[in-house]
Amino acid sequence: MAKANAVAGIEPKCRRIADEMGYELVDVVLEKEPTGMYLRIYIDQPEGITLDDCEKYHRTVLPLVENFDYDFMEVSSPGIDRPLKTDKDYERHLGDEVEVRLFKPLDGVKQLNGILADYDPEKLVLETGGGRKEILRKAAALVKPVVDMEGIEEVDLGE
Repeated sequence: MAKANAVAGIEPKCRRIADEMGYELVDVVLEKEPTGMYLRIYIDQPEGITLDDCEKYHRTVLPLVENFDYDFMEVSSPGIDRPLKTDKDYERHLGDEVEVRLFKPLDGVKQLNGILADYDPEKLVLETGGGRKEILRKAAALVKPVVDMEGIEEVDLGE
């Protein structure tokens, strides 16, 4: 089974379980690595995902996906700088600073940072230091939030 078909078969089951457990299913990917085929499932919720959440979801979804061809399954949070893919992601980050990496240069640059001012299915609108920029969504290789490391709390690892 091709990777796209496998993910298409797995994703609805993963989404149903995530919905039942109160999580948002962010992404399901099947990736070939030197050590084998990895099924990676990313979940989230407004207050963030804990290791216990990942473990609970993993145990619940495992019986539903064990018939698919993969060697390892990982369940994790997508992280605070996860790429924006869906309209829900873009809506969540309206007014936030984002980084946009382009497939081809626009006005001589392949990377732009700016405030996500608007979006629609066809384009993104960024407010940059150089003014308002409209970027076709299909021209963007990657769009992700810019993380302000100053605003993140330090975690005491007990060292």
